[in-house]
Amino acid sequence: MTTFVLLPGAGSDSWYWHRVVPLLQELGHTAIPVDLPYSDDAAGQYEYADVVVAAARDAQPPLVLVGQSMSAFTAAIAAERLVVDRLILVAPMIPAPGESPGGWWSAVGQEQAKRAQDIADGRDPDLPFDPRELFFHDVPAEIVAEAFTHEAPVLSDSAFEPAWRADRWPDVPVRVVAGRHDRLFPLDLIRRIARERVGVEPDVLDSGHLVALVCPRELTDLLVASVP
Repeated sequence: MTTFVLLPGAGSDSWYWHRVVPLLQELGHTAIPVDLPYSDDAAGQYEYADVVVAAARDAQPPLVLVGQSMSAFTAAIAAERLVVDRLILVAPMIPAPGESPGGWWSAVGQEQAKRAQDIADGRDPDLPFDPRELFFHDVPAEIVAEAFTHEAPVLSDSAFEPAWRADRWPDVPVRVVAGRHDRLFPLDLIRRIARERVGVEPDVLDSGHLVALVCPRELTDLLVASVP
């Protein structure tokens, strides 16, 4: 059986994984959802990685780190310090060595990709930010209601720093999962950076950005099938 360490995206917490954890456990695996100190102004990506390393230090192998969105940065840093069998990055900000989360957006052309996708899908790209439309447009209504009553951490600006102090990716197999209907990171963007940065083709699920909330069973099946 496998130990899956599950990292939430920016401004989220372990609740994000609440639909996946029991499915992994039903299959006999160990699931460790981690809360990262996103609201701590004194903590950045390396402090987040400290939390992951502490959570996974006594885990039984094989060990798989799963990073949602921005926590792809955290997972890559933690994988330099742990014996990891696989990295699985979900709807991810796939980092390049030497890059910070704050610099990622312009480096990959996220704004242009999102704008082009909005126009192609018939959405006004200049509408004000609306988390329900950007993130929760395909999440089941009862989960949306729960999400908006759940007290999530307030994201500190320190989450976007520092740069990843590496000159290459760790020697760990990487798998990328993309949402076909992701409005924040359009599929074409994820396909391009997955190819360029980690040399893989992403697995695509019928989801927006919040894959674990939209299709937990399909994501769980993919996680389990990824185990070497």
